Amino acid sequence: MKDIDLTTLSADDWDEINSPRPEENDFDRVVERAVSRRGFLGGALAFGSGAVAMSAGLLSSTSAARAEGAANRFPFTPIDIATDSAVHVPEGYTSEVLVRWGDPLFSDGEGYDVAEGGPVAGSDRVFGENTDGMELFSYQGHELIAVNHEYTNRKTNLPAAQEGTPASADDVLKLQNLQGVTVMEVAQGENGWSVVVDSPFTRRIHHNTPMEIAGPAAGHDLMKTKADPEGTLSLGTMNNCGSGKTPWGTYLTCEENFNGYFGSTEGDGADLPEQVTAGYSRYGIGADGWGYDYHKHDARFDTAKNPNEPHRVGWIVEIDPTDPDSTPIKHTGLGRFKHENAEVVLSPEGHVVVYMGDDERGEFLYRFVSTGTWAPGGSTEGLLDEGTLFVARFNDDGTGEWLPLTPETTGMASMAEVLIFARMAASAVGATTMDRPEWVAANTQAVEAYCCLTNNKNRGVKPNAGGDETPANGPNPRDTNNYGQIVRWRPSEDNHASDSFDWDLFVMAGNPEVYPTNSYGGSENVTAGNMFNSPDGMAFDSNGLVWIQTDGDDSNEGEFAGQGNNQMLVGDPATGEIARFLTGPNGSEVTGLCWSADKRAMFVGIQHPGGAWPDGAGLPRSSIVVVTRDDGALIG
Repeated sequence: MKDIDLTTLSADDWDEINSPRPEENDFDRVVERAVSRRGFLGGALAFGSGAVAMSAGLLSSTSAARAEGAANRFPFTPIDIATDSAVHVPEGYTSEVLVRWGDPLFSDGEGYDVAEGGPVAGSDRVFGENTDGMELFSYQGHELIAVNHEYTNRKTNLPAAQEGTPASADDVLKLQNLQGVTVMEVAQGENGWSVVVDSPFTRRIHHNTPMEIAGPAAGHDLMKTKADPEGTLSLGTMNNCGSGKTPWGTYLTCEENFNGYFGSTEGDGADLPEQVTAGYSRYGIGADGWGYDYHKHDARFDTAKNPNEPHRVGWIVEIDPTDPDSTPIKHTGLGRFKHENAEVVLSPEGHVVVYMGDDERGEFLYRFVSTGTWAPGGSTEGLLDEGTLFVARFNDDGTGEWLPLTPETTGMASMAEVLIFARMAASAVGATTMDRPEWVAANTQAVEAYCCLTNNKNRGVKPNAGGDETPANGPNPRDTNNYGQIVRWRPSEDNHASDSFDWDLFVMAGNPEVYPTNSYGGSENVTAGNMFNSPDGMAFDSNGLVWIQTDGDDSNEGEFAGQGNNQMLVGDPATGEIARFLTGPNGSEVTGLCWSADKRAMFVGIQHPGGAWPDGAGLPRSSIVVVTRDDGALIG
C-alpha cells in the first residue's frame, strides 16, 4: 500500500486490506429485510438472527408537530442538495473563507506553496492541512480557535517526482509539521472575520511537540522507550480527529487512526512479546504503514527499534489554548483507542463525565467518570485520569448499562494494561459492538447524549478486529449498513454519572426514494427533501438544536442517488424534524463546528474538498468557513 490515498480509501478499509478479518460469521448470507418502513418504525421487528425491539421513543411525533416545531425553531428555509465545488447556505446567510491550508499564521513567513509542496522550513508556521474538530475559547477579550489537522495528502506536499513517497528525514518532518493542532486568534473587523497574524496565542502543535503522559498508564513498562525510559514524556500528537472542551477552558484533541504512521524495517515483529503483537493486531499496526514511511527515516516510528512507541498514541490530549508555553498532556485515564471526539459534561455532584467513541467498524462507545469533583475555580488535578472507564452495553429492550473496565472485570493484570488495551478490555466484558461510533454530543437543554453511528458495511457480515461477532442489534439494527444512524440515551435519574440509561434512535439515515418499503429508506423523519448518509460530526447549539455533519458517499448515484454532496443539517430533538442547512464542495467532508462568543458567527470545517475550492484555481485546500446571518442576528 505504497500509494494509499485516504480521501478515497478509508482507514477502516486500509486496516482490512492489511489485517484481513474473517470473511463470514454466522451470517453466511446478507439479504435485504422485507419489512415496511412504517412497520420498522412501529415496534419490534426481526433483524439479523434475533428480534430487535425498537424503542417506542423512536421519533413517534406526528408530521404536524414536526412542521410546527420547524416553523418555531429553524430560522431558515432548508436548501436542496448540491453536487458542485462550492459551499451553499440558505438565503439570508453568507459563508466566507476564514483560513485555508497553507495560509501564514506569522508575518515572518510567506504563504505555503501549495503548487510545489514547499520547503520544510516554515512548514510549522502555516495553517495545517485537513481540518477536523475545533473549539472556540473566549479569553480576556480574545477569541481563540483550536483546530485539528487530521492527515496530509502526501502527493501534494512532496515533490511531484516522488509521487508522494518520502525520500528523506526532511520530507517526513514536513509531513509531521503540517498535521496536529493549530491554536489561533480570530477577530471581526470591517471586512468580516479573519485570523490575527502574529497573535501571542498562536501555536502549532505537531508530531514532534513535547507531551506529558499522565494517569494510570504513565510509567508502565509498556509505555517506556529508549528515548523515554521513564515512560512519562512523549513527542507529538497525530491523526487528530474530533475534539472536546473542558468546563475549565482547555482543549481536548483526539488521536484516531494513529496505527498507519508506524512500520517496521525488520518484518512483522513476530519476535515481540505476545501481548504486544496481540495489541498490534487489534489496533491495526503493521509492517508497512500507510505510506508515510516515517519508520524508514525516523526511528521513533520503527516498531523493530521502538515496539512500545505505538502504545504512546491513541490517547486524548489536553491543551491550554491560552498559554502557548504550556505542555500538552496525554490523559491515559481516558483509554487508548481510535478516538473520534470527547464530549465533557458534569454530573449534578460535579463529577466529570467524558463520552468517547472508537471509530472503527464493530468497536465500542465509552464513558469516563472522575473520582473527584469540580466546581468553577476549583482544582483540575487528576480529573481526567483518576476515575473509572466504562463501556456501553445496549439492550434490545431500550435499556442499557455502563460496564466498568477494571482488572477485576476484564481479567487483565493491571489498570495500566486495561487502559493501554482498552479495546480488548471492552471485548472481555461483552460490550455492544457499534456501527463506527463517531462524535458524541450532549444536549445543552436536556440531560441526554447522542452518538453518530456513521455506517458499517460489515454489520452482520464479519466480526470486528477482535473477533467479536457483529449481528444486528438494538442501536445497530441493519445488516450491511451503508447509511448510518444516531443513537440517543438518557441517563437514569438525569445523572450522566449513573450506570444505567434508556436509549432510542433519533434518526436512521437512508434513501426513501431508492428503498421506499424497507429499513434502508431510513426513519420517518428522513424524506426525499432532507435525506443524507453517514452522520459523523455533531454539536448542540445554545438553543438545544443538534447540528449534524456528514462524511459519506457523495457520488449521487445508485443507493446514494439524490443525496448530493456531504452536508450539515440541523435537528430538533423535541420534534425529530431535520433540515439541510449547508452543503460542502464535492469530494469534501463537512467536519468541525463552533460558534463565536456572541453566537453571531458559526465556524465550519471543510476537509479534503474536490475541484479547485476555495480559490477557483489550482489545488483544492481544506479550509474553515465562517457563516453569518445577513441581518446580524444570532446563529447558534
